[in-house]
Amino acid sequence: MKKRIHLFITLCMITALSLSVSACGNKSAETVSTEKAAIRVGTKDFTENLIVGELYALALEDAGYTVERLPAIAGSVIHSSLINDEIDLYPEYTGTGLLVVLKEKLITDPDEVYKKVKEGYKTQFGVTWLDYSQANDGAGLVIRTEVSKKLGIATISDLQKHASEIRFASQGEVDQREDGIPALEKVYGKLDWKSSKVYDNGLKYQVLMNDEADVAPAYTTEGQLVNTDEFTLLIDDKMVWPPYNLAPVVRDNVLEADPEIAAIINKVSASLDTPTITALNARVDVDKEEYEKVAKEFFESIK
Repeated sequence: MKKRIHLFITLCMITALSLSVSACGNKSAETVSTEKAAIRVGTKDFTENLIVGELYALALEDAGYTVERLPAIAGSVIHSSLINDEIDLYPEYTGTGLLVVLKEKLITDPDEVYKKVKEGYKTQFGVTWLDYSQANDGAGLVIRTEVSKKLGIATISDLQKHASEIRFASQGEVDQREDGIPALEKVYGKLDWKSSKVYDNGLKYQVLMNDEADVAPAYTTEGQLVNTDEFTLLIDDKMVWPPYNLAPVVRDNVLEADPEIAAIINKVSASLDTPTITALNARVDVDKEEYEKVAKEFFESIK
């Protein structure tokens, strides 16, 4: 009799445990089915792109998405990574999309460039450009502020008039590229430098500070440009160079599966302009803070 009672109790316990496990399994399946899709966010391998990509990731996570970060992809392959379904989105530049990916002719109006890349990517790659930000990481020239004040140089037109008094720190390729010095000389006239030497791009600000040169190619959101006592960014007063406005590029199938993603990331883009992104870059490149920390603090300020 006792054996039967023990057997009955054991069977009841097993049944109860089975029901419990089954219930938990159903609950887990139900939870999984309501989770947001995992989004793979890629970035190029330089400070600004790392910061902006991290902002996209933080915004998506804040909205409940699971994010896989794939940082520091070489610029030469990141577009292929997107269209080959290795990443879902990344921060791109309108000028790069126009000239490098689509290989179109140079356009200087920001809205026209955006329209061209938006149509081209949609048709050729099944990729959507979301809203572009006012942050323009375009080509430029940086001059030592001391020289700028001494010679009265504030624009590239001014620079061209004083080129024979200027030592140019080249990076080599800028002297031949279509959107480099040749583009300037077509519009402004010959830049007949006092001297021109090739330096590594990563050393240009040190070269200027050491008084080894006066002017160097720059990108308009480089962090060192916050130091206006040392460096002055020259204005492209005749609009020769194309705009390089930051914008997210996203695979169409990702947006079709969840259109909410566009609104989340567009909100980040709306918060970025050239002074803002330059200041964020400076915290990493000049103040040596971690880009994740810089992005996190900025995201908290715009939530």
